[in-house]
Amino acid sequence: MPEAEEGSVADAPRGNWVDRLAPRRTRPYLRLSRADRPIGTWLLLLPCWWGLLLAALAMDGFGLEGAWIAIGCALGAFLMRGAGCTWNDVTDRHIDGSVARTRSRPIPSGQVRVMQALIWMATQTLVSLVILLTFDWAAIWLGVASLVPVAIYPFAKRFTWWPQVFLGLAFNWGALLAWAALTGSLSWAPVALYLSGIAWTLFYDTIYAHQDAEDDALIGVKSTARLFGDRSRIWLRGFLVATVLLMGLAVLLAARDRSVLSLVVALGGPWAMGWHMVWQLARFDPADNAGLLRLFRSNRDAGLLPVLFSAAALAL
Repeated sequence: MPEAEEGSVADAPRGNWVDRLAPRRTRPYLRLSRADRPIGTWLLLLPCWWGLLLAALAMDGFGLEGAWIAIGCALGAFLMRGAGCTWNDVTDRHIDGSVARTRSRPIPSGQVRVMQALIWMATQTLVSLVILLTFDWAAIWLGVASLVPVAIYPFAKRFTWWPQVFLGLAFNWGALLAWAALTGSLSWAPVALYLSGIAWTLFYDTIYAHQDAEDDALIGVKSTARLFGDRSRIWLRGFLVATVLLMGLAVLLAARDRSVLSLVVALGGPWAMGWHMVWQLARFDPADNAGLLRLFRSNRDAGLLPVLFSAAALAL
């Protein structure tokens, strides 16, 4: 393992591109945006691509507009994940200083001042807005509305045992937005897909939250990991089933007029994703923090499976 770079964050992969390649003065800000940990960008982006490909299946076409939406969603996911993480670190700066895994983050460690962080957050948000304004008006309004769950999420752990629900509301909004960007409206298919994404978020973020369960108990922070405790495996299984069934329903609603082969291939996405989640559940050990982090990060691969199957179905 490479040695940790000065100022690096404890749970960032060693030797990540920010620590190795980014100009030194930019590193604290990129760390604030979690650019050294790309899994969050993937988890924000993948529901966007799900929604876009599902809309393409419904409309029987993708085209240059769809290609730009895919690229715009990727850029927007990187920027808005960074803005959201910056906001989260501003609001959690006192809590983060009391948790072993997070006290090395840029604000509690003194690398970035709060006002600097707020300016950085505003910059990322404004650039995201420029990209959003190239989409259909329905998507623009949905993008503006997404700021509500993003703003609420950092405070959720203070007033509910279910902060992961608020994370799911924010992180899967792209399923609605990307569908609307291509079709100009919403229907039941993207709503079912959105609910599937929320169940998926409850699955992976409960796994993630088990890393901090002891520290959270000491400082009074709530999470589904603390709420479920020894029953976490049962709850995770329920979230797994909900994810697969709701995504399958979304596919049926969107692709019901396509050929039988195309529909079957599209349904292979939630099926394959479900098996990946089964694999994660079989390896879930709440006492193994390193293993929990590996399982959490593996959800990039889980979420890519419906993208691959939907793309293949679109080609049929």
